[in-house]
Amino acid sequence: MTIEGITTTKSIPQPAKNHKEDEGPLGFDASLLRHQLDLPKQFIWPDSEKPCMTVPELVVPLIDLGGFLSGDPIATKEAARLVGEACGKHGFFLVANHGIEAELISHAHSYMNDFFEIPLSQKHRAQRKAGEHCGYASSFTGRFSSKLPWKETLSFQFSAEENSPPIVKDYLHNTLGEEFEHFGNVYQEYCEAMSNLSLGIMELLGLSLGVEKSCFREFFEENRSIMRLNYYPPCQKPDLTLGTGPHCDPTSLTILHQDQVGGLQVFVDNQWHSISPNFNAFVVNIGDTFMALSNGRYKSCLHRAVVNSKTPRKSLAFFLCPKGDKVITPPSELVDDLTPRTYPDFTWPMLLEFTQKHYRADMKTLEAFTNWLQQNRT
Repeated sequence: MTIEGITTTKSIPQPAKNHKEDEGPLGFDASLLRHQLDLPKQFIWPDSEKPCMTVPELVVPLIDLGGFLSGDPIATKEAARLVGEACGKHGFFLVANHGIEAELISHAHSYMNDFFEIPLSQKHRAQRKAGEHCGYASSFTGRFSSKLPWKETLSFQFSAEENSPPIVKDYLHNTLGEEFEHFGNVYQEYCEAMSNLSLGIMELLGLSLGVEKSCFREFFEENRSIMRLNYYPPCQKPDLTLGTGPHCDPTSLTILHQDQVGGLQVFVDNQWHSISPNFNAFVVNIGDTFMALSNGRYKSCLHRAVVNSKTPRKSLAFFLCPKGDKVITPPSELVDDLTPRTYPDFTWPMLLEFTQKHYRADMKTLEAFTNWLQQNRT
């Protein structure tokens, strides 16, 4: 669920170095590594960050969107209240009766198999290029030399801009070939559904913050978002590695659908908690960009993914991002003498570039980005 980059401990992060360990380039071929008892050291995380497989369940509200979507004022008020409570605490909640067809969700999961089960050489047709955030990535072995995540991903852009061509469908067809035409159709439709759902959630966020219902919906109406397919193969030593390391999403809003395997963990009250899969619900969480848009009132929360030794895990992540020219500045209603501006103005492409070239997304991405912006503007 992160747009990964590189971290440094300096106040102004340095560009990521694409170096490797002395033994030469490391590959990530899930068909081989899933059976390996001795993990390459690049996948072994420090003791302080190694996962705990048994953690308590996080109590998050399950918000029924049915009444809100049908215009019921009482149901809308209650949904906004629940969203506000969750986002003030940790930024995670579930939504059900969301209007997305179960068949579309099932297809989106099943078509992941069509891609991740083909040979590695064929996946490389979609290989992510250096400095880019879309394409196929196998554990980010081309970018980092330690604390590698145990996963494969396929990411692509979606545009809700007026008169935009079907860029998801076109990208997947052009990159993967004719045999993936239906694959592209499914994810184009899925992204359109996620974009519409996210705009409805933005209305609830606006209501919960006491601003105009249309405020955030209009801001994201022509969104330029990112869709990611996550595949976490089995690992024979799941207690030594992580599927995705601890991070806060730098994007605005994440809508996640998990398969039935489980593995999402959220850090709340100084402890890791799990969020169990629910096929009928989406997991929604606030990202750093919306935390800035809310003037820090709503939280972008640390989370990670763990793996297991027996069963592959898959998830669908839609990252809502504003159009590139939109300035991230909070509505005037959220700024006053008691709550002055927390973050400077910026655009999403600026933060995206920061996470791609200078910083590996973690719990301090927005803080580091703010410092970097301020020091480079003086």
